[in-house]
Amino acid sequence: MSDNQWQDPDIIRGALKLSRIAIVGLSSKELRASNFVARYMRYHGYEVVPVNPAEKEILGLPCYPTLADIPGGVEMVDVFRQPKLVPDIAGESLAIGAKCLWLQFGVISEEGANIAAQGGMDVVMDRCLKIEHARYHGRLHWLGLNTGNISARRSKPD
Repeated sequence: MSDNQWQDPDIIRGALKLSRIAIVGLSSKELRASNFVARYMRYHGYEVVPVNPAEKEILGLPCYPTLADIPGGVEMVDVFRQPKLVPDIAGESLAIGAKCLWLQFGVISEEGANIAAQGGMDVVMDRCLKIEHARYHGRLHWLGLNTGNISARRSKPD
């Protein structure tokens, strides 16, 4: 199967409607991609649940060692871990009733994707949650931010 199977625009748009996201491998280091994605998603109204056994708190939020430890479950599991760990994460995601498994850039695991899909979950692989959110919500810009300028012409200086 092609990689495009795991990058379906309809699945991506549907996943972006899910509001409670566990970020597995979320780092407390501000310069890490996982931290930036978590801050961006929180800024845009999503509830982010950090999952990292080495941390107690990230971004002022309680951090959980595993998906099973999260009270109330989550709708999406966003993964910033090594591909070899994804099959187990997919199984844990199914066990907690998540609707979507999102694998970030470079987190490519056909086995993990198949486990989740066979269990009824939507799967997105090798895509960035923040970038896809920006793409579908008009916030994509060369800096990764929305300038509010929708013209190809430069604005005149004040």
